[in-house]
Amino acid sequence: MRTQPTDASRHHRLVAGALLWLLAGAVLLLTTLVPARTDLLGWTPAFWLVGAPLALLLVLEPRLPRDLLALARTRRPRQRQAIWH
Repeated sequence: MRTQPTDASRHHRLVAGALLWLLAGAVLLLTTLVPARTDLLGWTPAFWLVGAPLALLLVLEPRLPRDLLALARTRRPRQRQAIWH
């Protein structure tokens, strides 16, 4: 009898799969191995290679954009004010 994986491990695997899908799709589009738009399919390749994994990540991790913005704000060096006016 098999044991069912915990929800946390399944969630992590889904997020990892979506990130891998997004990375592979971005590489395919940036290297132009797959065109972003075709006459036959329109924008469908770009959607399935970038849009769909982004949507899946937003569903799985709704706080991810806010966390990434907070991380970027803390890493950005503070601009110093000029001493003279």
